[in-house]
Amino acid sequence: MTITEWLANNWLEIFGAITGIIYVFLEIRQNIWLWPVGLVTSAVYIIVFFTSKFYADMSLQGYYLVISCIGWYWWIRGTGQRAQGAGHRAKGKGQRAQDTGHRAQGEEQMTGGQGDEGTEGLQVTRVKMITGLILTSVFILLYSGVWFILSRYTDSPVPEWDSFITSLSVVATWMLARKIYEHWYLWILVNAASVVIFMARGLYPTVILYAVYLAMSFAGLKVWKKSISV
Repeated sequence: MTITEWLANNWLEIFGAITGIIYVFLEIRQNIWLWPVGLVTSAVYIIVFFTSKFYADMSLQGYYLVISCIGWYWWIRGTGQRAQGAGHRAKGKGQRAQDTGHRAQGEEQMTGGQGDEGTEGLQVTRVKMITGLILTSVFILLYSGVWFILSRYTDSPVPEWDSFITSLSVVATWMLARKIYEHWYLWILVNAASVVIFMARGLYPTVILYAVYLAMSFAGLKVWKKSISV
């Protein structure tokens, strides 16, 4: 098979890999455009994983479609509280200062920092103990349920690993939507496992994608740590 033929046969997976890399780059930058890019990536990988019989991962992409819409909203609306100080500083100033404030607000809204209507944007935080315990329980329940379904009712070649990747990704994506710093540790586990599994299944563009994800996850840890809101 020539390179041209291979590209023609795998163009959809390659496209999904490219948009996926853009998605993680935007995630590291905390840029709100990661969510619409994620919608496109998830739609592509629903098809890719269905044809490769990764049914749990296919279902996960459906979850990504939903959580991308929710995360998009959360990042725009933030805490739902009005940012303090900006309004007071604006009082007594001229029209030029007001115009500058409006432009700054619009820019922050596009990057996920300042929400619309003056609301405070969602900030990066550390996971709380009670939240961590709840998420751990959710992971265990999801993993057990997905593994049971895949092993009993599908022809998935790796039900245990498919379940692991899917369940941990569900938790990590929710944490991303809430801007919880520790979600990067979960992505490191997910991406490392995915490289091994997809390599065994011959999904080489996806292997490259997850290898890049893995490297970028370490970068995300470093970048997000600088903006943690204590």
